[in-house]
Amino acid sequence: MLDIPVTAIKGIGTVKAGILKSEAGIETVEDLLYYTPRRYLDRSNVKRIIDVFNEEEVTVSGTVISSRTVRAGKMFFQVDISDGTDILSGIFFGGLNFFEKVFIPGENVIFSGKINVNRRKQIVHPDFDFFDGDSNSMPVNTGRIIPLYRSSMNLKKYGFDSRGFRRVISNALNVYSSNLSEFLDIDILKKYSLPDITRAISGIHFPDSAEHAEQSRKRLAFNEVFSLQYFLLLNKKIIRMKDIKPAAKPDLEFLRKFISALPFKLTDDQMRVIEEIKSDIISASPMNRLLQGDVGAGKTVVALGTALIHISMNRQAALMAPTEILAKQHYENASRYLPAEIKCALLTGSTPAKEKNKIYNELADGSISLVIGTHALIQPSVTFYNLGYIIIDEQHRFGVEQRGIMRTKGISTDLLVMTATPIPRSLSMTLYGDMDVSYIKQKPTDRLVIKTLAFTEDRLPGVYRSIRNYIEQGRQVYYVLPLIDESDKTDLKSATETYNHLKNEIFPDKEIALIHSRLTEKEKYETMNRFKDGVVDILVSTTVIEVGIDVPNASIIVIEHAERFGLSQLHQLRGRVGRGRHQSFCILVHKPELSDDASERIKIMAETDDGFLIAEKDLMLRGSGQLVGTRQHGANDFEFTDIARDYDIIVSARQEAQSIVHKISPEKIKTGIDIIETENRVFAGLRTKRILQILS
Repeated sequence: MLDIPVTAIKGIGTVKAGILKSEAGIETVEDLLYYTPRRYLDRSNVKRIIDVFNEEEVTVSGTVISSRTVRAGKMFFQVDISDGTDILSGIFFGGLNFFEKVFIPGENVIFSGKINVNRRKQIVHPDFDFFDGDSNSMPVNTGRIIPLYRSSMNLKKYGFDSRGFRRVISNALNVYSSNLSEFLDIDILKKYSLPDITRAISGIHFPDSAEHAEQSRKRLAFNEVFSLQYFLLLNKKIIRMKDIKPAAKPDLEFLRKFISALPFKLTDDQMRVIEEIKSDIISASPMNRLLQGDVGAGKTVVALGTALIHISMNRQAALMAPTEILAKQHYENASRYLPAEIKCALLTGSTPAKEKNKIYNELADGSISLVIGTHALIQPSVTFYNLGYIIIDEQHRFGVEQRGIMRTKGISTDLLVMTATPIPRSLSMTLYGDMDVSYIKQKPTDRLVIKTLAFTEDRLPGVYRSIRNYIEQGRQVYYVLPLIDESDKTDLKSATETYNHLKNEIFPDKEIALIHSRLTEKEKYETMNRFKDGVVDILVSTTVIEVGIDVPNASIIVIEHAERFGLSQLHQLRGRVGRGRHQSFCILVHKPELSDDASERIKIMAETDDGFLIAEKDLMLRGSGQLVGTRQHGANDFEFTDIARDYDIIVSARQEAQSIVHKISPEKIKTGIDIIETENRVFAGLRTKRILQILS
């Protein structure tokens, strides 16, 4: 019943329905009921205008007493409001015609922003919402919670500001709340003190208190995580039951010889993970495993070693990397460490046509045992004789669809996805519920801890002197900037600007190179090769060098404008050094004035090199809504779940989903009995469309 068009709701005709669809993705009654507030306004926290002072962040409410376009140098629109204690002005630049239509004398409005006292109290470009001013309306009573909704200019033009959304959502709840179907057992609701679905949906829009709003959000977050986990875990169980690998017995002597011939000793973590993967490979069900390893922890050698298990069974292996530089680096390592009789090939977009055709033929007839490449591996022209093992490096750089295409090139293939970006526990549980997870936390024993130092930008002359000293000792340097070119919109230095400054003014006697994302793959590869070969002393770069580059002689990395990078990104960049026998340094250069968050990020970087701890800290500082590279979906798609603070909800919802999936017998999975019925029950009280989007 909730999937009917939104035009069924009083006040929404076909024109408004079209705007809701194009601007907010709202097509059905269900969509509208799940269009949750961006925040709430607690009337008890609204200040009287007479009590606000300069530079204070405030929320005030009042009645529009006048509005006009002002021509004083630059034109702007001024809205004066009064709450009976004083007058405050809202100042808007641009969109004058829009504001003229919106702000009408007599309207009741809420302004939020920073106070600027310039002859009178004003807020420049305040956030604003309208509310009804009659005595029966919810905003006027002190202590009431007012929902404020996301609204574009176009939505507001058609009456869908927060006030408009409150009106139509209230209408929808009055008519359709009885159609909300409860799908959780009463015992689960009691166990976790969760409200029923009707009270939760009502409470997310029109809560009685802040506590009611939060309890409603937690219930809907539980729904999201539970349903996602249910389908991930059920899918995992079905695959293990139905997708059986061809029987074969590996020759583990291949692996033993490989390990004993390595010029270094594997860590305990590496050996443990090899055993975990080996057990998966030998089992009858396809492997679906995530390997998390901190930067420099040695994931690649684990991948190559376990590939030999498949090769010993006459199966082929494929390793896919996100860039040609990284693919070529993996190929060089494979050529260095794998037994000479193992035929390995490199396939990228720049591989010459004649060589490509030869590789295609040798993959199809089984001559090539291991192929390493980029997206070129998923092209239709690439076919395998017997692909058994797929390794995806830096998996967050690939979309779900790309990984799916790769897996169709074999039958019941084992899949290992690797990441050097440690994933917080809550995120890992939420998004990778269908995968087994392995961890490599130990660093190779011969690695020295990277020393991390932080300086304000006025200390750069001293940094330059240190760089010169290390170059003259034979070391090399990465020098990282956040931008490629200068911009009028920011005062940040650029890589190009810094490259010219270092080359012409600071180190005219040294060899300096520049690398960034606008270069061709060939240009990037040639530049990196010159750096790896020791020809280049300083490599000025953007974050294009963030992942996978391995130059043991590079022992210094300078990161300017360190305050502009996230914690995990800083940690990834730091991991470019510390790969050789010399002491390495990471120098963070930042502006003198830092925000609290930026100061905390730099402090954490100086205190620890534990990537897993840093991932947790990063999540807490940035929140789930700003996570990058989390499987191309998931954290940013959740409407109610906050990965950063909902760990307990995630654990509980996952446990309940596991309990239900565990009770589904193998016989039912084989026949499909009750699976559809269970799915329908799980979907009954959920925002089905959104869950399917997360799963897609």
